[in-house]
Amino acid sequence: MNIGEAAARSGVSARMVRHYEALGLLPEVARSEAGYRRYGEREVHTLRFIRRARDLGFSMEEIAGLLALWQKPDRASADVKRIAQAHIVDLDRRIAEMTAMRRTLESLVSCCQGDGRPDCPILDSLSGDI
Repeated sequence: MNIGEAAARSGVSARMVRHYEALGLLPEVARSEAGYRRYGEREVHTLRFIRRARDLGFSMEEIAGLLALWQKPDRASADVKRIAQAHIVDLDRRIAEMTAMRRTLESLVSCCQGDGRPDCPILDSLSGDI
């Protein structure tokens, strides 16, 4: 199948298929005599794996590690679990940061009159005047 078909069947864009190839997440595929990429079920399955991992927020580096483990039959599930647990720790950190951002913005919004006057505590805060 061509890149468009592989992209459609895996749920990623053709642009992302090329990107994953460039990153080495997807091995280089065979090409037709005209130079077009030719994908099979194996590549589509790998692309679906990558898409699901991206949906869970794994980084490209983490995905590379997970792919390597997935493709290694004698892997230890402890290695996979370690990557997932580290990702949870990172997600918790990011959630805490975003929660703090939300609280700050809520406070600034509550202080803003939102009227026709130019005074704005939101802009003052962003400019460092508060």
